[in-house]
Amino acid sequence: MVSQDFMVDILLVEDNANDAELAMRALRKNNLANRLEWVKDGAAALDFLFHRGSYAQWPKQLPRVVLLDLRLPKVDGIEVLTAIRGDPTTRELPVVVLTSSREEQDLVATYQLGVNSFVAKPVAFDEFARTVASLGMYWVLVNRVPPEIRQER
Repeated sequence: MVSQDFMVDILLVEDNANDAELAMRALRKNNLANRLEWVKDGAAALDFLFHRGSYAQWPKQLPRVVLLDLRLPKVDGIEVLTAIRGDPTTRELPVVVLTSSREEQDLVATYQLGVNSFVAKPVAFDEFARTVASLGMYWVLVNRVPPEIRQER
């Protein structure tokens, strides 16, 4: 059985510290950030999801949802999404792109890769906080995932 201390419901992949803090604050306000892991680049996201590097000793369990920025250092969000969808152990993991990109090509590319949702980050502070809180509530509290996604792998 996986320790509750290591269970992660939300993997936040965001290189902008201000956006990450705002997202975490919105999730905390709605009691959704207790089991959140924040990583600052695509390489760290892949390490977390595939239990490598500093995450090698963590339980081999996936989060309920990945909130993924596209413009990331080291490995960009498109490459992270490609890796997630290309591996049988993560293929069904819910991924929500949360990005400042308004590029139609990003929207099309992520849906072609199987993203579950594409959300453009609102510019206004209050709207951004409401959007993140709504995403967290839906993906953590409302959405159901197959049991094999949450089990230790």
